[in-house]
Amino acid sequence: MRLAQIFTAPNQLTLLRMVFVPFIVIELVDHHYFWALMLFVIAGLSDGLDGLLARKLHQQTLLGQYLDPIADKLLLSTLFLVLSILHKIPWKFTVLVFSRDISILAASAVLFAIAGLRNFRPSIFGKANTFSQIGAVFFVMLFAIRPLRWIWITRTVFLRATFAFTIISALHYVFLVQHRLRSHTHVLTQHSSPTLP
Repeated sequence: MRLAQIFTAPNQLTLLRMVFVPFIVIELVDHHYFWALMLFVIAGLSDGLDGLLARKLHQQTLLGQYLDPIADKLLLSTLFLVLSILHKIPWKFTVLVFSRDISILAASAVLFAIAGLRNFRPSIFGKANTFSQIGAVFFVMLFAIRPLRWIWITRTVFLRATFAFTIISALHYVFLVQHRLRSHTHVLTQHSSPTLP
């Protein structure tokens, strides 16, 4: 991997998004929910912008493919944890989110180590799960600023969607892993089978 990949505009934006995380946490801990929400929105805009720049500038890199989901998970998982500590998100949602992410990370590491399998692109369920988490965090913080009924309802909908899509995307990932392992084993079997003279 070339060092130059780090200095592309999209990857710099992704790294910047990771830098936002501690500052959002500081604002949350100080109960400055408005500023925490503003920083979260800016981080979200940088997420969309880095993907747009990568396509427009033809700067899609292998580093970016790995760095972008890592930045998303770091941001969202950290905020779920902090908001649960602050009693803004019930712990069951955070435990489920962390359990899924840690399990997928561990499974990916094992599959790469034993079979060299990688490049698990996010599925439609994984993308829906990420969208649900973003919506949940946004409306949880907004409700802390403006405790209106419609915001509470929307917050609840996104949290329940997160719960559902976390389970569905995890099961789908298990299915994909099994499928790729079977395909990998089949290829290895074909290559190792003796051929008749």
